[in-house]
Amino acid sequence: MAISFAESSFFPIPPDPLFIIMGLQRPQNAWKLAALCAGMSVLGGLLGYYIGYALYETIGEWIIHTYHLESAFRKFQTSFQEWGFWIIALKGLTPIPYKVVTIFSGVTHVDLRIFVAASIIARTFRFMMLATLLKYAGPQVQDFMDKNLGIFTSIIVFSLIAGILVIKYL
Repeated sequence: MAISFAESSFFPIPPDPLFIIMGLQRPQNAWKLAALCAGMSVLGGLLGYYIGYALYETIGEWIIHTYHLESAFRKFQTSFQEWGFWIIALKGLTPIPYKVVTIFSGVTHVDLRIFVAASIIARTFRFMMLATLLKYAGPQVQDFMDKNLGIFTSIIVFSLIAGILVIKYL
């Protein structure tokens, strides 16, 4: 999934909405889709790492400023070298923009092996948990969505707009 790759390094929209829709359409393929998303996210994370490592003054700063992620970026600075693995692993599980973690990992020159290991663990766990939920609760969720598609679509659109505004103005 290209969105999983791009979101880990430069794209503002997370892959979750598309992942959920695709997982609901074919719950039997949810784990395969999760593995693809996790793998592409880790590969995209390597691009983000490279941006921070070698291109921060040009591309990295532009990405951080474009999405107004300066405060999130500064929060990582305090103890990133000491807690790098755990920060990468924990932030990789959350919906916090993973690109901040990947770029900052490169800026601070976190050991690449630690970065890759933490990314693989976090992103695989995150997508596999979501896939498991879709696989076992998918039919019930699908029935609910079919009955309430207009409301569900409105919530997704509102959430995306709100997320973009929060990133831009916070």
